[in-house]
Amino acid sequence: MPTANVRDIEIYYERAGNGPRLLFISGTGSDLRAKPNVMDGPFPKHFDTLAYDQRGLGRTSKPDRPYTMAEYADDAVGLMAAIGWGSALVVGVSFGGMVAQELAIRHPHMVEGLVLACTSPGGEGGASYPLHTLQHMSREDRARHMIGISDTTRDAAWAKANPALYEQFVAFAAADPYADEPGHAMGQRRQLEARAAHDAWDRLDQIHCPTLICAGRTDGIALPETQEKMASRIPGAELRFFNGGHLFMLQDREALPAMIHFLKGEA
Repeated sequence: MPTANVRDIEIYYERAGNGPRLLFISGTGSDLRAKPNVMDGPFPKHFDTLAYDQRGLGRTSKPDRPYTMAEYADDAVGLMAAIGWGSALVVGVSFGGMVAQELAIRHPHMVEGLVLACTSPGGEGGASYPLHTLQHMSREDRARHMIGISDTTRDAAWAKANPALYEQFVAFAAADPYADEPGHAMGQRRQLEARAAHDAWDRLDQIHCPTLICAGRTDGIALPETQEKMASRIPGAELRFFNGGHLFMLQDREALPAMIHFLKGEA
């Protein structure tokens, strides 16, 4: 099992592919044991791709104390250093996009190019949906609550018209085969607490690497107007909207190729 000792934790990671170095930073609750994941997608076909379980998640250490967004960014830098990378392209998705913002601000020499997907800057720029306020709900209740927010086209009328598909989405979102593992719930809670405190808005103008912001047109978690604000704040940032909600990368077949073209510097 590939792991690296980074600061106060042991990070589980996976690496695959050839080409330019690419660090992929995943979203809330992500666990590389969940398949398919980024390592099964197109990125390793174009890049030397590195993905990992963030602190508190998956097979990475879960210290029971408050986490900060700065720590998450420093974890990423420490992992890169541990495998001998001095810099890389970076893709951050949702919560991972918040980490990627901190990474590009705190360690600009480490980031060659940046893709921020379905994420938010916090502060006056706007925050993503407050998932930390739902922790009192059961997993199924949270799943039902979030379906119409994750994609605003999947409202009550859509659910009534598509009952079987709606229940499939609920079952998928509610499933957690690792829920009973020691530290699992605590680590997820610590991540949500750090997410709630994310605010890079006043520092976004310190990001100077080529940046692409990607978002779903019907995303109710990372709102379209927030993407526009973020793009206006990062010098030279490009903004692209795609069909779909928070999972637009799976919903719109043009999304991943657009990211790959940008990262490879192709027109």
